[in-house]
Amino acid sequence: MPSHTALIITVAAALGIAFLFGLAAARLRLPPIVGYLLAGIAVGPFTPGYVVDSGMISQAAEVGVILLMFGVGLHFSLGDLAAVRRVVVPGALLQSGITGSIATAMGRLWGLPWGGALVLGISMSVASTVVLLKGLEAQDRLDSPDGRIAVGWLVMEDLLMVLVLVLLPAVAPMLGGAGATATATATAADPASLTALSSAIGMALLKVAAFAVLMVVVGRRAVPWLLEHVARLGSRELFTLAVLTTALGVAALASEVFGVSFALGAFFAGAVVSESELSHRAATEALPMQDAFAVLFFLSVGMLFDPKVLMESPLPVLALVAVIVVGKFAVSFTLMRVLRQTSRSAFVIGGSLAQIGEFSFIVAGMGVTLGLIGRDIQAMVIAAALLAITVNQPLLAGVRVLLERRDGRAALRASPVAPREARTGMSGRERRAAHHAMTSSGEAGGDSDPFDFTSLSGHVVVVGHGRVGATVTEALQRDAAKYVIVEEQDRLAGGLRVRGERAVIGDATRAEVLQRAGIAQARLIVVTAPEPIRARRTVEVARELNPQIAIAVRTHSAVEQAFFEEYLHVPGVSGRAIYAEREAALSLAHFTLQVLGRSDDEADHVIETMRGHATAPTETFAALQTRELTAMLVSDPAPRELRPP
Repeated sequence: MPSHTALIITVAAALGIAFLFGLAAARLRLPPIVGYLLAGIAVGPFTPGYVVDSGMISQAAEVGVILLMFGVGLHFSLGDLAAVRRVVVPGALLQSGITGSIATAMGRLWGLPWGGALVLGISMSVASTVVLLKGLEAQDRLDSPDGRIAVGWLVMEDLLMVLVLVLLPAVAPMLGGAGATATATATAADPASLTALSSAIGMALLKVAAFAVLMVVVGRRAVPWLLEHVARLGSRELFTLAVLTTALGVAALASEVFGVSFALGAFFAGAVVSESELSHRAATEALPMQDAFAVLFFLSVGMLFDPKVLMESPLPVLALVAVIVVGKFAVSFTLMRVLRQTSRSAFVIGGSLAQIGEFSFIVAGMGVTLGLIGRDIQAMVIAAALLAITVNQPLLAGVRVLLERRDGRAALRASPVAPREARTGMSGRERRAAHHAMTSSGEAGGDSDPFDFTSLSGHVVVVGHGRVGATVTEALQRDAAKYVIVEEQDRLAGGLRVRGERAVIGDATRAEVLQRAGIAQARLIVVTAPEPIRARRTVEVARELNPQIAIAVRTHSAVEQAFFEEYLHVPGVSGRAIYAEREAALSLAHFTLQVLGRSDDEADHVIETMRGHATAPTETFAALQTRELTAMLVSDPAPRELRPP
């Protein structure tokens, strides 16, 4: 093909083929990722037919990784990273060390020298950024506490890889490698060799520290200032360009100057942009192509796969897959429990980390270059990675099913003793206090479950007890209204129970959880969940269980609001979707009209007309008319913009 059109034709062909295979996978009820991987195999150099330029696709895939990690950083502040450090620092270090040791021992059993076995172990120990993030997105858990732990875990693994990529060439000659380095003829006892090694480690650490200081001290001030200055110019194109330049520029700077990976550099760039009030606009306008480029990552992985390795070395490949899927899951799960995380979080993190990806390919490729492993071992690593990636999303889905079944069985237990204590994270004294608070209120008694509220009627079900949900419940308390809180986080729900609140632990998208909250006899459900997919499913389940229930749902964009308004439009049934930013604007407009001399009633009429709702009190429910709810929505920080449903 002509050189001046090679890039366009390559990307167009790759995206088209990935689309066809992804569509076929979806039709077969398989994860689209499986289709993208198969598409890569189909256009790779190891299968007959059309072959895509792997060099161009690899660079385009790297752009996808950069944009994906930048987007994660936009919604993950440096404070969030510090908040999970007590879990992710020991967790990531121990998980990488234990998994790497298992794979290294396996390599030694296969007859590999120590250098080759070490490369194999390192390749098995580090998870793929793209696979992990896409898996959490598919489960709608990227913005959850588990998602924050997973992202922090990724950051720690990336920092580990910085050291690995610096140290491996330096120690390769000592491990029997043939790489041409300054220490090629040195031995482990040679002082010059030890000095060079110490110098390499010190320089790597110094560069990482310098990059971190640059981003924390300079970046978090300069980048938000730049974006705000560009935004004032009123040019959408310039703003989009500024955001993309920040993402790609910082990633390139991190890699070329500081020796940090593109992905880690892009993450820190997103984290400093999140300090700006314009971070939501940056996510909405500047990153629409991240998914398309991320698809190219999976296609590039498939292109590396040589099907012959499955015929030549099936048992070793399956053994590596077992280390990745079973071993990493078991190690991560155990570490999470040792670090006092809930079993639900441990399952999610374990399932998310049960795969390997881009860094594994880099380490294996470096091992070949340095003469530590042969291309047969590299091919086995790639094959194991592809198989692990293929089963990762079904594994996460299976984990979710197991959690739902476990919680469903727990919900059927009538006795509020040890099993519930373990589930809530409360001590026996706290559980007894919560039990006394519930039973003394008259809502439960005798041998019934004090946290089952199916006997309530005419109450409000509030889904989520963050800042929004807490304000709603405060308004209900002031009005002496009955309500039940549905909260997924065990510790938060346990604390509510200790205070005597009616609280149900569980995922509100599950029918049995809402049933325990008495949804069948409830008058209203208020959904404050920040995730749009979860909010939509919760509303659907609530309406299935109680077709006449009034519904109030928090939305994060005009498109979401329009969808819910149409869905909730049922004759004789109240429903409203509240768009937080619009409510803030309408509240300001209401105040403006009053300052200009309009009466409170006249201003209310104008605002209600703008909302598109009739002002007749019979057509709305009082809870959504109160100023407390408007104040609640206005006081809550504007959530990030999400994709249209």
